This record gives sequence, C-alpha cells and structure tokens, in this order.
Amino acid sequence: MTIPSYSPRDGRVLGEVRESNQVELALAVRRAAVAAPSVADTTPAERQRWLAAVADALDAHQEALAQLADDESALGMPRLLGEVSRTAEQLRFYGRVAADGGYLGVTVDEATATAPRLVRINRPLGPVAVFGASNFPFAFGVLGNDTGSAIAAGCPVVAKAHPAHPRTCLRLAEIATEALAAAGAPDGVFSMVVGLQAGVDLVKADDIRAVGFTGSQSGGLALWRIANERQEVIPVFAEMGTVNPVVLTSRGARHLDEMAKGFVGSFTLGAGQFCTKPGLLFAPAGHRAAEAVAAALHQAAPESTMLTQAIAENVTAGVRDLVKAGARVIGKAGGPGRGWSADAVVLTAPIGALTSGSRLLEECFGPIAIVVEYADESELYAALTQLQGSLAGSVFGDGEDDPEAAAVIARLAGQVGRVTLGDWPTGVAWAWAQQHGGPWPATSSPSSTSVGAGALERFVRPVTFQSVPDDVLPVSVRDAVVPENPWRIPRRVDGVLAGP
Repeated sequence: MTIPSYSPRDGRVLGEVRESNQVELALAVRRAAVAAPSVADTTPAERQRWLAAVADALDAHQEALAQLADDESALGMPRLLGEVSRTAEQLRFYGRVAADGGYLGVTVDEATATAPRLVRINRPLGPVAVFGASNFPFAFGVLGNDTGSAIAAGCPVVAKAHPAHPRTCLRLAEIATEALAAAGAPDGVFSMVVGLQAGVDLVKADDIRAVGFTGSQSGGLALWRIANERQEVIPVFAEMGTVNPVVLTSRGARHLDEMAKGFVGSFTLGAGQFCTKPGLLFAPAGHRAAEAVAAALHQAAPESTMLTQAIAENVTAGVRDLVKAGARVIGKAGGPGRGWSADAVVLTAPIGALTSGSRLLEECFGPIAIVVEYADESELYAALTQLQGSLAGSVFGDGEDDPEAAAVIARLAGQVGRVTLGDWPTGVAWAWAQQHGGPWPATSSPSSTSVGAGALERFVRPVTFQSVPDDVLPVSVRDAVVPENPWRIPRRVDGVLAGP
C-alpha cells in the first residue's frame, strides 16, 4: 500500500510513499524501547548537542526542504523557508531548555532526626509517538515541537508521517536519522512510520509511553480513545484547537477600521489553517462591525488554497452548516478556482444563537469567521460562557487604560490558554513563558503546553527516592543531586533553591 502525494494547487499526484508494514512498525518501536534507557541517562548537555546537529542539518537543506513542502502544501516559499529556520531554532531552544535542567525539578530534603532523606526528580517516560500537523510541515511536523521537546526530555521518538505531505516527512526523517547518527546518538532515538494503520498500531504498541498530537479534534480524540482503551493507559497530549474568540470593547470600537483589517489578516493567514485562528469576533452593537470586516475582506481579496481536498470540501460544507445554524454570509473573497480552492467568508449571527451545542460554536478550519454584536457586558459575558475552552482569546480596546479590557481579560483567562491584548493570536513564539494549550477540548491535557520550555514536562514524571544512598541511585539521578553537580543544573536542597 502507498500514500499519494498531491499538489494542492492543481490536484496532481506528485508521487507516492510506501506505507509501513507491521514488521517495520514493530522494529521502529523496539529500537526506541532499547534506546530509551541510554537516552534517559544521557546528560542534558549531550541531548542538546544531538538536537543542534539536527538543526544544523535542517539549515543545510533549507531550500530543498521548503520546495518539497511547497509542492505538497502550496504554503509558499517565503513562508516555508522561514518555517525551516524556525524549526531549526526550536530544536536548538529545546536543547537549551534541557541543558538548563530546570524541567527536572530536582529537590533534596536531607535526613533529619525525625525524617528520612528524600530525593525527587522528573524522569523520562520512555518512547513517545508523535503525530505532526498538516498546516505546519516543519514547525509542528515530524521534527517539530513535540519531537524536539520529547528528545530534549530524554525520550526516543517514533513519528508518524502526515498524509498531507508524506514526501516532506520522508525527507525530514532521512535528514534527522543521518544527523543523529553522525552526532553519536543511539540507534532508535528517532524513527518514522507511514500510514493510517501504522499510526493506530503505534499508539497501541506496548512500548510506547506517551503520545504527542497536533491536529483536528476528531483525530486527537480518536488517538485519545485508543490510548485509554489500552491495557496500560498512556497520556495523550493532543493540541486540537477550537473557536478562538476576539472581544472588541466599546471604547475599542473607535479603532474599528484598523481592527477589522487586522482581523481579516489574522483569520485568513495561511488560508485560515492555524489552530490559533480567531474565528469569532464579539463587537459592541451599533458600529456595523460585520460590515467593516466584510469591507476589509473585500479589500484584502485573499485567494485561499487549502492543504488537502478534504479541508477544502469541509470549508464549503462548514459555511453551509453555519448558515443553517443561524448565521448569514456578509462578505466573501473567492479562491483561485483550481486545485483545493476555497472562498474566504465572513458571516454574522445574532448573539442569542450562540447556545450550547450550536454549530456556531464549533471550529470551521479555514478562512471563515463570524461577527456577533453584544448590547452590554452582561450579554457579552453570557455568550462567552457558551464557548468551548480555547487555545487563545484576544482583547482589543482603546489602549492599556481601557476600563473594560481588564474585566474581559480576567474573564477570558478562565477559558483559554493564552490571552492577548492588542495582538492577534496567530503565531506562537517558542519561549520560556509560552503556553500553547487550553481547557478541554482545545487540548486533551489542559495543564500542558506543546510549545515553549514547559513542553518538556509532558514527557517526564516525578519519582522520589527515599533513604537511597547516592551511589545506589540511577546514574542520571545521582549526577543531578550529588554536591559536585556535574550536570550544572538548579536544585532545591532543604527548601533553598541553589544554582549550578
């Protein structure tokens, strides 16, 4: 069996990639399981060197990789050249987070007359299955945030190629395995399988200890169910996305035209194929906000080519369903009319139609957005309570002293993972303070993040060693807690935080 590679621009078949058979899948998982102990005991600084080697290899193949991905995604060379560079920098960043050692949470309570000695440290879970996204073939792909943070945390990775860009995935896997081998990483620290059934069997494999996923709710929940039906349940860290709300305050309406242009730019960016796309704008009544957004869409005139034929068809079906649920199309920008083309559409709906279970509250992946008006704060807050948990929520007011903004920010903080003020949510920086997650069903694990320094914490678990002498501790634990501190990491000893 093979997976075809398509050109979204015209629907041509570009080639085929062979699916992994059961023997190949079992071998990949077994290699990861064999490598897991040595990867866990490798110093964080050494894992940093491995990731830097892969990053350097990506930089060396930047143009060829971007061209390959553009053929399969139609995302454009400028965007993809930048994304290859971003991915390389992400890998270097996760290496720095590993070398810092803070994610290990090393804590020592020395023995007293009444209490034993306790050593607490976060230990790697073991082999991780990674399912990359369609919309970011590099940054959230088979060598993206999940893979980078898992390896940095000390876990081997078995990635599953995405059917939207299988040739790109195959080339990335080749580059990564070559770079890791040259850097002296153990065999099995990274490998990849291909095919839908291979993905299902990967999650079921006994040696897989966790799953990282970026994609649709249907896909993420399917993997979550499989993992929870195993004899030994494993965690699934699925970043799925929902409708990300934007609130325009009454004073912020003074800047409606500027905000409308920004809203259009954000919800049509990448043909609306961002999990952080703002999909629902709440605007104060009486300012004709929907008409302003429609005018901005007409002026921008984006031509949207979707990643796959299924996504393009779902955009058309989604608009039809939104209309059936009570929305009205108020503006449209036609797609290119060939390949996986889709129209960019802005709709408006009465705020009273935003009720639990309504299609209006479900994500429509693509360049689609809805504008609703609210009469006062009580009506706005009542509508916000109907929304699902989201990855991001945005507030646009009249400067930092807008009295309404603080209240809206506080309200959104209870139901999103990231709140922005005066900024659009599309674009997620890899940084120490980043939170790319959110309440269910935006993610399957609301306390986790799939981007940023906190991403490593998904793939470790705390273990406490009581009354265990240093020379009996596992080597990676001993090196993290002995007074000499060879790993040069922060530790908390008897309640006092000490640096390296």
